[in-house]
Amino acid sequence: MSIPGGIRVRLALGLVAIVAGALGTAYLIVVPSLEQRLVDARLNELEAVGVELAEGLPADRLLWDERIDEFAVRTNARVIAFDVLPRTPPELLVFADSRRRGPPIDEDPVALRAAISGEVERGRTADSVDEYAEVAVPLSANSAVVLYRAALADSLATVRLVERRLLLATGFALALALVLGLTAAGMLANRLRRLESAAERIAGGDFDAPIVDHGDDEIGQLATAFDRMRVQLAQLDTARKEFVANASHELRTPIFSLGGFLELLADEDLDDETRREFLQTMRGQVERLTKLSTDLLDLSRVDAGQLRVTAEPVDLAEVVRALAEEFEHVAVSSHHVLETPPADDVWALADEERVLQIGRALVMNALVHTPGGSRITIRASRGPATAELAVEDDGPGIPPGQREAVFERFYRVEGGKASGSGLGLAIARELARLMDGSVRLESAPGRTVVTLHVPADDQAPPFSRENGVDTSDRIRLP
Repeated sequence: MSIPGGIRVRLALGLVAIVAGALGTAYLIVVPSLEQRLVDARLNELEAVGVELAEGLPADRLLWDERIDEFAVRTNARVIAFDVLPRTPPELLVFADSRRRGPPIDEDPVALRAAISGEVERGRTADSVDEYAEVAVPLSANSAVVLYRAALADSLATVRLVERRLLLATGFALALALVLGLTAAGMLANRLRRLESAAERIAGGDFDAPIVDHGDDEIGQLATAFDRMRVQLAQLDTARKEFVANASHELRTPIFSLGGFLELLADEDLDDETRREFLQTMRGQVERLTKLSTDLLDLSRVDAGQLRVTAEPVDLAEVVRALAEEFEHVAVSSHHVLETPPADDVWALADEERVLQIGRALVMNALVHTPGGSRITIRASRGPATAELAVEDDGPGIPPGQREAVFERFYRVEGGKASGSGLGLAIARELARLMDGSVRLESAPGRTVVTLHVPADDQAPPFSRENGVDTSDRIRLP
């Protein structure tokens, strides 16, 4: 069952419960302890005086009435002398009583215990009128017991006063706790409601209004975290919209191109050479669509955390050789000079397929964004703890303000050649991150270097060739 008022009432009731529990505990500790101490003090006083007086009673019982009266005045208590009748168990018979008109006492538990044990007994008793502190002193020589009975009303009056004051203070404290609890809880609840409203706005796609809370407590920290989340979600939403728009544009261009060529092929009477040119162009558009769809699939897997990479020994020198063979004809057709300086084996602990994918993206990026005649160098090297695959060109370079932006999705350098989807470097950086590596860019006019850093494999055996045949037990790239 829910409590009306929500967290405000719950916090207030919780504070009231805490205060009530604390005061109740104080009551249970203070009142009974104080009462017991006062009773013990009265019993100690009766015992200290009464034992001495009882032992001074004369042997002649005819004088006891007078002495009992004196004892009552000195102890401020009712004093009763009992004869102990020799029976089993013993019976008591009142012989003398300082309060002759008081209610008779035939059997008193404390006096009976003293008669049975032969020792001084003490205790607390009560009747319909009052409570009493009693001390019974046995006189074995006279077969008698002297009972001192003092009313506790005066002693307990202090306890009752403390009890009433404590109960009054408890009631006032509970009322004050309820008022303060409702006020403080209301303030906290209002702050939480503002956070709730902000969360609802964010859930509805409104990322414009900042979330502000001036408190320096946990709620203030929560509001700050919410505002950071709002900013990040706004950035993600903007990136999502841009991604969808760019992806739609990239897909629409080759599709429209293919549609136009299909219409020309269907409607026009074309010669064989023109038809072959159209088919070649269409094949290029299909390849562009295939690569774009593959890149988009890789990005979606990365974003969903479903792209898996393996950690296996990979010789980056062999990766350089494979890339040079793959792009040799592309470089010739675009009038680029492709160089691969000789290098010793550079073993990395990475995913072979993904390293090749990153290398292709770096080489293609250099081929596309540098003018004909530019020199492109692919090399592998070993760093202090990493293996490195670098692609360097002597093109015009990348402006400083755009060097980090080139790793964003669908981004193209301003003034650069508009080719490709703009996803290559973005995917390269994500794949490198999954392999515990990184992709770094250094650029200046006349020199641009993009380097893949991946963990080095220190356990790899040396690679050797005999008559051009690989004699190591490592799997090498074809």
